[in-house]
Amino acid sequence: METTTTTNAPHLATEMNLADWDIILVNSSAGKDSQTILRHTVLLAEQQGVKDRVLVVHADLGRSEWEGAPELAKKQADLHGVPFVHVSRPQGDLLQHVLDRGMWPSSAARYCTSDHKRGQVLRVITQLVKDAKARGITKPRILNVMGLRAQESAARAKKQPLTLNKRATNQKRTTWDWLPILFWTEAEVWADIHASGIPHHHAYDAGMPRLSCVFCPFAPRDALLIAGRLNPEKLAQHVAVEKAIGHTFKADLSLAEIQDAIAAGEQPKNVTTWTA
Repeated sequence: METTTTTNAPHLATEMNLADWDIILVNSSAGKDSQTILRHTVLLAEQQGVKDRVLVVHADLGRSEWEGAPELAKKQADLHGVPFVHVSRPQGDLLQHVLDRGMWPSSAARYCTSDHKRGQVLRVITQLVKDAKARGITKPRILNVMGLRAQESAARAKKQPLTLNKRATNQKRTTWDWLPILFWTEAEVWADIHASGIPHHHAYDAGMPRLSCVFCPFAPRDALLIAGRLNPEKLAQHVAVEKAIGHTFKADLSLAEIQDAIAAGEQPKNVTTWTA
């Protein structure tokens, strides 16, 4: 497997020979980093003649999704001319999962990511392996592409651009995780998006720095205020769940407080930090 490291910025963290992979699966939340990795993965695949191996997967969080995110993820895939797969947790969406567990996700129990994103993408990979076997590929090599960046947190800064995904690797497949924009800055991402002409989600224009769950337990207060002002009905749903389970959204902040603050006319400040 050939891999090289580029030195130009903005750059792909690792530009490899994509022909080494049978399946190139781009994870997309429809967020800024997702659309950037999709654009550059497709460009590289086109240059190397393997665009037919690229597809996009969106793991839908249900009522905890930003409005229009699944549709935008599909539109971005369509604009790049690659297939789109939509998947969600069969047992219920994230808000239902919170009700069932009686507690919100936390740093110690980040089931929003493990069960509703990684777990669902793994289901897609399993199906793709079956499809590949039907085409005569006995043990497909899968490149799982994600838009994590080192700038976002200390934990992400410790990651490597290309690593074996042991959980998604077995006797039937080999799966590697690729973080092609790991060393990009946020400014480089936005410059690339504006140059591309591909539409981005409106939440960014309202001041949101990330497009994760509409109400993320790891988000700062001002981000929750922005999200609540943009999504009053979703906020009401989440507050109802908070009351039903008797567990506050964050250890030091409830969504009911966010709802009350919005009703009182509190204006969110610019969100300058969100490291999780």
